[in-house]
Amino acid sequence: MLTIDAVTVRLGGRVILDRATAALPVRARVGLIGRNGAGKSTLMKVVAGMLDPDEGNVSMPKASRLGYVAQEAPAGTGTPFETVLAADTERAALLAEEEAMHATGHDSNDDDQFHIAEIHERLNAIDAHTAPARASRILVGLGFDEAAQHRPLDSFSGGWKMRVALASLLFSGPDMLLLDEPSNHLDLEATLWLEDFLKSYRGTILVISHERDLLNNVVDYILHLEGGKTTLYAGGYDAFERQRAERLAQLASAREAQAAQRAKLQDYVARNSARASTAKQAQSRQKALAKMQPIAEAASDPTLVFDFPSPQVLRPPLIQLEGAAVGYDGKPILQGLDLRLDPDDRLALLGRNGNGKTTLARLLSGQLAAMAGSVAAPGKLKVGYFTQYQVEELDTDATPLQHMSRLMKGGTPTQVRSQLGRFGFSGVMAEQKIGKMSGGEKARLALALITRDAPHLLILDEPTNHLDVDAREALVQALNEYGGAVVVVSHDRHMLEASADRLVLVDNGRAAEFDGSLDDYTAQVLGKSDAPRAGGPASKRDKKDERRAAAAAREATASLRKAVQAAEAETAKWMQRRQAIDRALFDPSTALPGDAKRTSAELMRERGDVERRLAASEAAWLAASEALDSGMAAAA
Repeated sequence: MLTIDAVTVRLGGRVILDRATAALPVRARVGLIGRNGAGKSTLMKVVAGMLDPDEGNVSMPKASRLGYVAQEAPAGTGTPFETVLAADTERAALLAEEEAMHATGHDSNDDDQFHIAEIHERLNAIDAHTAPARASRILVGLGFDEAAQHRPLDSFSGGWKMRVALASLLFSGPDMLLLDEPSNHLDLEATLWLEDFLKSYRGTILVISHERDLLNNVVDYILHLEGGKTTLYAGGYDAFERQRAERLAQLASAREAQAAQRAKLQDYVARNSARASTAKQAQSRQKALAKMQPIAEAASDPTLVFDFPSPQVLRPPLIQLEGAAVGYDGKPILQGLDLRLDPDDRLALLGRNGNGKTTLARLLSGQLAAMAGSVAAPGKLKVGYFTQYQVEELDTDATPLQHMSRLMKGGTPTQVRSQLGRFGFSGVMAEQKIGKMSGGEKARLALALITRDAPHLLILDEPTNHLDVDAREALVQALNEYGGAVVVVSHDRHMLEASADRLVLVDNGRAAEFDGSLDDYTAQVLGKSDAPRAGGPASKRDKKDERRAAAAAREATASLRKAVQAAEAETAKWMQRRQAIDRALFDPSTALPGDAKRTSAELMRERGDVERRLAASEAAWLAASEALDSGMAAAA
C-alpha cells in the first residue's frame, strides 16, 4: 500500500499541497487529476522521492521498486533498443558478470561453474531470454519500426527521445509505475497501445493524465487534487464525475440551508437586540452567527471559456483536392489526394506521426502549395490554423490585449476586447504578461488569435496538449457549437469521438476515408480484429453519393442558415453589451472608457433597452432555428 500522510509542500511562499492524505491499495491503478497548477506533478515528485515535503511523509512497502520517467531525455550514440534493454539493470549486471568471468578465465573450477549456474538460474527466473523480444515489442508499440530501433539516439527529436525514456520505464517493470502525462509526446496510435499495455500491468500505477478514455479504461481509482487537498474516488473518470456532481449538489444544498439559517439569525438579532427582555437571546444568536463557519462554495474557473465566432456562409465545397501531391524540396510526401471539405464538415486525420498528417493540414491551410493535381477553394475562404508552434512563439513580454491589437489592425478597442472575452481574457486577464500565463492559458490565447476574423475552416493540430480534462471538454463543446468546418489532429480519442464525424487515414503516402468508426480503428491498431481499412471502391462510390446528397441539402437551406447566423450574431452583440454594462455598474475599474464616464442611472436605462433588444434577437433566433430544422427535415 502507498500511504500519503498529511503531506504539505510550500514553494515560493505558496502552499501547493496542504496536508494531502490518501491510502492507495496494492496494485491499484490510480489516476491523479486536478486543474492545471493544482500540484499534481509536485505530489508525484514527493512520492518518487525527488522532493522532500515540508510536513508529512510518504510510505510504501520495503524493497518496492519505483519507476519514474526522468526529466532529461536519453541521448548519445546508443540506440533505442540498447537503451531499453539496459533499463533492466539486474539483467544487464548478471550478463556483464558472466561475460567478465568467461573473459578472465574464472569459469574452470567447480566454484566458478557453480556461480555461473547461479547466474543462469537467476537469468531464467527473471525471464532474461525473452528480454530482446519484449524490448522490441514495446518500442514498436510506441512507434519505432525495426530500422528506427537501431538508429543512434542523437538522430531523434526530443519528443521521440522521451518515447525511448517511456519505453525504458515500461520495460523495467517497477512495482510502482509513476507516469506524468505519458501521452504528451505520443500520437493517437501510440496512445492506444499504451492504454492497452497499462490495462494488463501487474504493479501499482499512479498516472497523471488528462485523457478521459485512459482514465476510464485503465484506472480503478481517481485521486482528485484540489485546493491542496486530495480525495480518493472509486472507479474511472466518468464515475468520478458522477460522484463529484453529487457531492457538489450536496454542498450547494448545505450552503443554501446555512444561508437561510444565517438570514434568520441576523433578522432575529436585528429585531431583538434593543429589547431588554430579548437582549440575551439576541446576544446568544449573535455568538452563534460569529461561530458559524461558511461552507465553501464549489470551486469554479470563470476563465474556462472557448467561443469560436461562426463565419459567414460560403457555398460548398470549401476545398476540393483532385489528384493532388504535396511535399517538401521537390519530394512528395503525399500523392493522389482526392478530398472534399464542405462548410459543416468535422474531419479527423488519423495515422502515425511522420506519415504526413501535418503536411496535409498545411496543404489545406494554404501554407503549402500542391506539387501536382489541383486544389480548388473560394477566394473568400478564411482558415484558422492552430499548432503548438504558435503557443511557443507568443511574445512573452506582451499582453493578450497587445497581441490581439497588433493582429486586429483597424479593429476598435471594443472589438479587440470582445474577441479576447470569447476565450476568457476579460478585464485584468487581458492585461497580464503572457510570460506569466500557464500552458493552458497560452493555448487558449492562441485559439483566440487564429479565430479573430471568424474563419470558415479551423485546422487544429494537437490543440489539447496543455489543457486539463475540464478545459478539453469545454473545447469540444465549443467546436460542436462552431458554425464552420473543422479538421483536427489529436491523440485524445474522446475529443475525436465527440467532435469528428469523418475519419481520414494518412498512411503510405496516401490519405483516404477510413471505412469504419474510431473503435474499428482502435481494434485495427491493436491488431485485435480485421477492422475496415481506408478506401474500398464500393464504399467510395456510396460515400460520394451520400456527400452529393448532403451538399444539395446544405445548399437548399443556405438562406435559412444565414438567418440563424445573423440572429446568433445579433444575440451575441447584445449579450456582450449587457455584460459590459454590468461590469461598469458593479466593478467600475473594468468598465469600457465610454461607460466609465456615465452615471448609474444612464447605464440602467440603456440596460433596459438592451434587454428588450436581446429578447427580440433571441426570439428571432428561435424562429430561424425552427425554420432551419424544418427545412433540413424536408431536404432529408
